[in-house]
Amino acid sequence: MLRPGFTGSPLDRADTLRNDSDAFAAACSDWRARLLRLDGIDPVLDTDGRLSWGSLAEAGEDAELLLLGLIDGRPHFAALDYAMPEGAARSPAIFGLLGMMPPEEASTYAGARSLIDWHLRHRFCAKCGNGDTVIHRAGWGRQCSRCGAEHFPRVDPVVIMLAEHDGKVLVGRQYRYPPGRYSALAGFVEPGESVEEAVARELYEEAGLKVRDVRYVISQPWPFPSSLMMACVAQADDPTLTIDTTELEDAIWVDRSGVAASMAGEPGAPFLPPPPYAIAHTLFRWWLDREA
Repeated sequence: MLRPGFTGSPLDRADTLRNDSDAFAAACSDWRARLLRLDGIDPVLDTDGRLSWGSLAEAGEDAELLLLGLIDGRPHFAALDYAMPEGAARSPAIFGLLGMMPPEEASTYAGARSLIDWHLRHRFCAKCGNGDTVIHRAGWGRQCSRCGAEHFPRVDPVVIMLAEHDGKVLVGRQYRYPPGRYSALAGFVEPGESVEEAVARELYEEAGLKVRDVRYVISQPWPFPSSLMMACVAQADDPTLTIDTTELEDAIWVDRSGVAASMAGEPGAPFLPPPPYAIAHTLFRWWLDREA
């Protein structure tokens, strides 16, 4: 069974508490309540790579509480401090920390990180342009203090895909990747576009490929800052590449043995694969298992 990174959180999101001010107040005063420990916006982990939780007394004086949800009936919170760094500003340590975390722990952290980042980016009203916004719905919204407009966290849809041709898949590398790393191609879904159309457009724009028979495989949250990655596969009839060098440094076709060698970390493998918490890793694994 496929289990992408950033999935499987044990949190009950407790939506019924979000519009009930009395219930939220009770959760905040519950002696069992736990607070997610963060270093800036990065997770604090124990020796097993699991999230560290403390009491609500650890929240700073100026921090506001965001209700993440319930675990075994106990309220779990994150603290919002407006002096925190935004989630899109990735620290040098974050990917090493993610590599230590079980998927379900990374999933809980991803939700908290994306929620905090959204609050940091939405302190002013996008409707009237003149009002400060305040926390609303137990941290799952903001409301303008002037016009009353409500704003809610958003998720950006992203397609990530493998193009197939004659037993091979297309992998590409961006300029910012570590040496040797290749991954599946990806791009944001644009307004008025389906997932299938976005897959076809991105493959054509970045690699000059025309594809058909786009199929959805699996999805995954990606908290940098708040995307939903939708993994797909598509068929290309012509393998000829025309690479957009503003987007990609390189792109190559790799056969099944090459992908298997890369995923196994064998010496001389064609590329360095993405880390296990990335959905591209899951997509490569799905492709290998399907073709076995």
